[in-house]
Formats: sequence, C-alpha cells, structure tokens
Amino acid sequence: MTGYNWDDITDEARAAGVDSFLAKPLFASNVVEEFRYAIGKKKAANAEEAKADLKGKRILLAEDMEVNAEIMVMVLNMREMQVECATNGREALEMFSKSQENYYDAILMDMNMPEMDGLEATMKIRALDRADAKTVPIIALTAKAFDEDVQRSLQAGLNAHLSKPVEPDALFATLESMVK
Repeated sequence: MTGYNWDDITDEARAAGVDSFLAKPLFASNVVEEFRYAIGKKKAANAEEAKADLKGKRILLAEDMEVNAEIMVMVLNMREMQVECATNGREALEMFSKSQENYYDAILMDMNMPEMDGLEATMKIRALDRADAKTVPIIALTAKAFDEDVQRSLQAGLNAHLSKPVEPDALFATLESMVK
C-alpha cells in the first residue's frame, strides 16, 4: 500500500514477492477485490503442483446409509482409489486405530451416524497416540452446510467440509489438495 507513485518501487516490490498494489486512501471494496485477485493468482499458480495422483490411494469412508456409501465408492472408484467402509464413527475409529501407520491416505467422515457421530470420531482419531492420527486428512460429508456446522467440523479436527450430495469434482479437488 502506498500513497506515492508505484513506478519508483514496482520492480523492487515484485522482486520481494509483492503480488499487487493498493493506493491510499483504502476502500474496503478495493481491498477485498485485491485479496481475491492475489489469492486466485496464487491458487492458479500452485494448483497443478499441489494436486496428488489419487490412483491407488486408500480411503476410509465412514457412512451409515448403505446407498450413499455405494454411490461414494463408485465415485471414488472412477479415480481408481481403494475404499474401505465403516458404517458408523465407532467402526471408523476402530478401523483406523487397528491399521498400520499411514495405511489410510484420507478419511471421508459422515457427520450424522449412529453409535458415534463424525465429530466425536474425528476428535478420538486425532487424540490417538500415533503420528498419522494428527496428519491424515479427514473430510466432513454432511447435509449441514451452515457456517456454524463448518466451524464445529474444523474445531473438531476435520480438514475440509463437503456438502451432500457431494459433487465428484469438488470431492476430487479436495482430495487432490490434501492427500500426500
């Protein structure tokens, strides 16, 4: 941000990593628009290198509705991922805790399940005494897409929040950005 002529500092600022310039006085709409522009530019530049190849990745799917689980397995199989299913949060926790470290590349966690919901299962997975419990991407799958639901998901240790019905492109993009 500057109130002076940018021509004198443009080259030096760009070399230092500046993405954009704002003139003073600042207006909220200009600041928001510049943030959108800068973030979009960075995302586009990093998008290709950040994408993981999903072929062969092992996914733990926690979903209590059989038809939803079948659909998700079919979608994940489109990208040749290996899927193991749990019918509730307690089963997902058990499957994860009994697996070898780094066995699962990601967990897709329904939020509303019997016995143990997705939030509780996620918190218990994150609390396990093993390194991958802290780092495995856990993605919420839920019909609840209100801001407070997303906040609760993130506070419980979930990495992302996808609304049902899940769009395959959004699912793949999320997995590509989070899976190692």
